[in-house]
Amino acid sequence: MERIETDILVAGGGVAGLCATAAFASAGFDTICVDPVPPITDLNAAGADLRSTAFLLPSVALLKESGLWQRLDDYASPLRIMRIIDSGGEDHGVREEANFDAHDIDRAAFGYNLPNWLLRREMVEHVAALPTARLESSVKVDRITPRTNEALVNLSDGRQVRAKMVVAADGRNSLIREQLGVDIKSWRYGQKALVFNVRCERPHENVSTEIHRSGGPFTLVPLPDQEGVHHCAVVWMDTGPHAESLQNMKETEFNAALNNRACGVLGKLELASKRILWPIIAQRASHLYGPRTALLAEAAHVIPPIGAQGLNMSLADLSTLVQLATEARDAGKDFGAPEVLKEYHRKRWPDMAARIKGVDILNRAAMAESQNLRDLRRSGLKMLYGLGPLRKAAMKAGLGA
Repeated sequence: MERIETDILVAGGGVAGLCATAAFASAGFDTICVDPVPPITDLNAAGADLRSTAFLLPSVALLKESGLWQRLDDYASPLRIMRIIDSGGEDHGVREEANFDAHDIDRAAFGYNLPNWLLRREMVEHVAALPTARLESSVKVDRITPRTNEALVNLSDGRQVRAKMVVAADGRNSLIREQLGVDIKSWRYGQKALVFNVRCERPHENVSTEIHRSGGPFTLVPLPDQEGVHHCAVVWMDTGPHAESLQNMKETEFNAALNNRACGVLGKLELASKRILWPIIAQRASHLYGPRTALLAEAAHVIPPIGAQGLNMSLADLSTLVQLATEARDAGKDFGAPEVLKEYHRKRWPDMAARIKGVDILNRAAMAESQNLRDLRRSGLKMLYGLGPLRKAAMKAGLGA
């Protein structure tokens, strides 16, 4: 059996796992990332991830520290305004609009949006160029055996890794979390999200638009123009049966439904990609660590895709974890020791729990079917936007500032 020694083993090569690999390697830790799925870096390839990721400003700061942002900046679409529209009236037209402008809190933008397939491409190339990082594709963790001073991790190809710390970024069905006996609490909403890209008649002008009617939010997120044609990524959340029917519609019928739901905010929209369906759940681990292991991203928490909170919460976790590990190492201490991992949980749990609860409330409000509840939602939006100090506080809270 081949045995490998490293400081950090990252399980999972999604966006969060690759960010973790780059961040730890850039901080001087020998880091290995294992990913059972070979990276798909072509938009048109089978299985390409059509979703996009909005990095809010605190996450951009982390990406800059790890050297990733220099590769991503040229592809990123700024999110200058977060626009929320209520179309929950009888005629389903726009009846309330609130434009949350980053300039109001002295920021040029709230963050930047990039397509996931491109992120994977650039991140894989960046990690490959780091002298202290190593990416192992088409291999996964089979078993983790924590010991006092290290964790022994058996891989699916027969090799064994000895790591001072394991970062479990292996998804909502995390094998590592299960093997360590960390409990989870999960709940469902009866929703699914349809994810796709569209061509837009009018430019998005770096405005991210979230439209509330019933069933869940409909969100248009800016993407870079392609050959002079305006594009957006769309996340259309709705009840499971309706989302499935939308996925199976003929394109002409779907485009009609799409334009009805979009309220004409960017003119005529046309489908510009495949339609991918994702189940919507919420989930949180009982604690963010196990022996020699830190839980990260969907291994720790899953929330509906609202307000760009999911991955950005994960990168806030990562920033705290890297800082604690670096401080322990620089002080000559064991950076994978229980006290470091417990401090990670202590620092991140309150913010994580609050954001999960906040997104849960927002999603349930967006799902509202009854007219009375939709009218109440509209009143809440009008009050939030109309009170300047409250509006600014909400924008800063969304950023994690």
